[in-house]
Amino acid sequence: MSTEKTLILIKPDGIRRGLVGEVISRIESKGYLIEALRMLNADRALLEKHYAEHVGKPFYEPLVEFMMSGPIIVIVASGERVIEGFRSLAGVTDPTLAVPGTIRGDLARDQGTKVVQNIVHGSDSPESAAREIAIFFPK
Repeated sequence: MSTEKTLILIKPDGIRRGLVGEVISRIESKGYLIEALRMLNADRALLEKHYAEHVGKPFYEPLVEFMMSGPIIVIVASGERVIEGFRSLAGVTDPTLAVPGTIRGDLARDQGTKVVQNIVHGSDSPESAAREIAIFFPK
């Protein structure tokens, strides 16, 4: 097997709630290597690139607004099957349905907002990971 890379975002709700250390601890406890990490305030142009596949969907504009509402942490993690592994660690998108033991199952809940605030994002395929990593780490 070859080591793969994924992009992980800790979203503004995770930062506001002081969950950065908990999320990073779970990534490292799973045995994944954090290769790059930075905190930034994402602007609209950056988020439009990242969420390009969602343009026109009802949640697109609220999602972009939410992601601009505060700083985010951007992480490149690597390991065997890290894409699949992190998505399992994160839990399903809807925090109400995410099982206990996952990041979203333990730490997120429905906030009653226009868009789901669920602490983290993880790439869903090797192709998405390569595209997303290039957006946030363009070297």
